[in-house]
Amino acid sequence: MPDGDVLPSPAELERLASSTARNAAALVTATYGRPDPVGRKSSPTDVVTQTDLRAEDLIRDQLRAATPEAGVLGEEGETTAPGARLQWVIDPLDGTVNFLYGVPIFAVSIAAALDGEIVAGAVIDVLRDELFSAHLGGGARRDGEAIEATGCTSLPSALVATGFSYHADQRDLQGEVAHRVLSRARDLRCFGSAALELCWVACGRVDAYFQRETEIWDRAAGALIAAEAGARTELPCPENDDLVVAAAPGVFDDLWSVVQFAAA
Repeated sequence: MPDGDVLPSPAELERLASSTARNAAALVTATYGRPDPVGRKSSPTDVVTQTDLRAEDLIRDQLRAATPEAGVLGEEGETTAPGARLQWVIDPLDGTVNFLYGVPIFAVSIAAALDGEIVAGAVIDVLRDELFSAHLGGGARRDGEAIEATGCTSLPSALVATGFSYHADQRDLQGEVAHRVLSRARDLRCFGSAALELCWVACGRVDAYFQRETEIWDRAAGALIAAEAGARTELPCPENDDLVVAAAPGVFDDLWSVVQFAAA
């Protein structure tokens, strides 16, 4: 990274996130089918594998070499340089439970924040070798081609994706909300990777996504990609009880009205 206050542009950060995500995906692919769990984190369902740790080390090393003054916030490792203007937010393996069981839906997610705002990101669907990326104000892409959210305008016509907490008490509440959505939407899916589900809103593979209790590394890149693809997004805050929503603009309000009281 240049000296002084000159920082890489959002477009440059998108390119760096993309190339680093591809390199990490190659590492993950090489170990698919041979998972090596090393422990649990917040609950018995929240696992970590050696692949998570190795992929995060690779990402940190490559980002550090390219942007030595930047900080890094990763799922598996410590936060570095928290006061730096440029911060990387990384999830080396989003969908670890899928990876552990051999379910072929998991991703590497890398986002860049400048002065606290997410300005670039990349998410790679590891086994499909499908790369989603965006930078602020520059639109969103899948393998370099522009993508956009669907024009769906009716919740009964919408395919909705969601995910569930690692904590049993929250799952009870989320199950009640899922029941409400099921009775109002075309259908409901849970794929096990928040990063990919946000990107699938961006490319029109699903019409909407919602979830509570995500972490910033789960959603940072994917939410930017969805927003840059024209989806309407809402990120967690105290007023919405930690809710993430990304949806086709014509679906957003109806979906939000169904899921907004999930934690009540």
